[in-house]
Amino acid sequence: MTVAREWTVVGLQSTVNYPMSDKILTSSNEALAVKKRNFRNVQIDAVGIGLASAAATFLPVFLTRLGATNVQVGLLSSMPGVTGLILALVVGRFLQTRRNVVPWFSLARLMVVSSYALTGVVTLIVPAQHRVLAVLAIWAAATLPQTMTAVAFSVVMNAVAGPDGRYALMSRRWSALGLTTAVTTLIVGQVLNLLGFPLNYQLVFLGLSLGGLISYYFSSRINLPDVPQPPRSPRPLGRMLTQGVKNYVLLIRGQPAFTAFAAKRFVYLSGVALAAPLFPIYFVREVNASDAWIGFITTSQTFILLIGYFLWPRVSRRRGGRFVLLCTTLAMAFYPALVALTHRVWLIALFAGIAGIFQAGLDLVFFDELMKTVPIEYSATFVSLAQSLQYLSTIAAPMIGTLLADQIEPGGALLVSAVLRLAGFGLFALGGRGKSIEEQFSESPAS
Repeated sequence: MTVAREWTVVGLQSTVNYPMSDKILTSSNEALAVKKRNFRNVQIDAVGIGLASAAATFLPVFLTRLGATNVQVGLLSSMPGVTGLILALVVGRFLQTRRNVVPWFSLARLMVVSSYALTGVVTLIVPAQHRVLAVLAIWAAATLPQTMTAVAFSVVMNAVAGPDGRYALMSRRWSALGLTTAVTTLIVGQVLNLLGFPLNYQLVFLGLSLGGLISYYFSSRINLPDVPQPPRSPRPLGRMLTQGVKNYVLLIRGQPAFTAFAAKRFVYLSGVALAAPLFPIYFVREVNASDAWIGFITTSQTFILLIGYFLWPRVSRRRGGRFVLLCTTLAMAFYPALVALTHRVWLIALFAGIAGIFQAGLDLVFFDELMKTVPIEYSATFVSLAQSLQYLSTIAAPMIGTLLADQIEPGGALLVSAVLRLAGFGLFALGGRGKSIEEQFSESPAS
């Protein structure tokens, strides 16, 4: 695609003797300059989010050390799903009617990251017996901006990247985010060991929330063209709602590639969500891992992610999206099982590092393949539905996981997560029946 852009510029330069050529060339140069600035802003925004992601690593650990029950730790993972399931479609409809979603994306992200600072402040002043409930209340309130961020993120990134630049943009963004998170998490793990509890966590959350300001400054400067809005209908409200639901159903049914991929993705992500609250519980209560080791486990995985983000775009170009999809979903299905079969913390760190390679590919292929099925003019609508399905999995799965942990121990519950992920892999493997992902999508009217 780089060659094609260079050819376009050369072709324009060869027409400089025509009256409109200077304007066309100037417009082309300006568009390229805007695209470069957008790419740069996306990468620097990732650095800010990388700082906040280090705080996210230790939030469930903090809650566990405060004395939270397994169910309360599970709530931390499931609460965004409850709000998202209820409001994602509403948020998607709201964003679909905005001329530009960038301001809503950057503001919502700032509100989410600021919740880490609020967690640090509130637990400084709230009595010890109420701290767990206070933290849960903060993150319950944060679920609304989390929902808006989740929907707007895919819309904004897809618009910045364009149809052929998703792997390039997201691999670079997630590499920057991963490197920042890895280094910060490693440092934070050591800092937490140097200071007393809970002051160590409170100061860390306050400090890392500054990443939200970095994110807001650069993400708010992403420059996307306004989306034309349809004229408002003069029909009565009741008739508008009825017709709107009918049109929505017809719109979704008209994209069979989207519905097929989203359903399979839902099954797999349910297995991922089931394990989300189990890992910190397993590390703290079964392995007796220190904060420094927990930080190192996360660091080993996020550092290896950088290799994965470099590797998988090249694999995709050579072997296709279906190969990446099947390879990564199968490998990541075994990760929770391998963790559950050992209590040696160094071995868990090794498994986490290996998993990081495949997690990078999974991140990229899930984003790329999903956005291939989404009509560009209805991005917010389709992304919000995909997010609703993802939120549905994050409501029940973490709670089921923590309930299973009470019955069959956290290690047994991690094995259940592995089985559910394998079921998702099976759906992806059987669904193609020899076709590539691109061939399957070409059967959709959206292509």
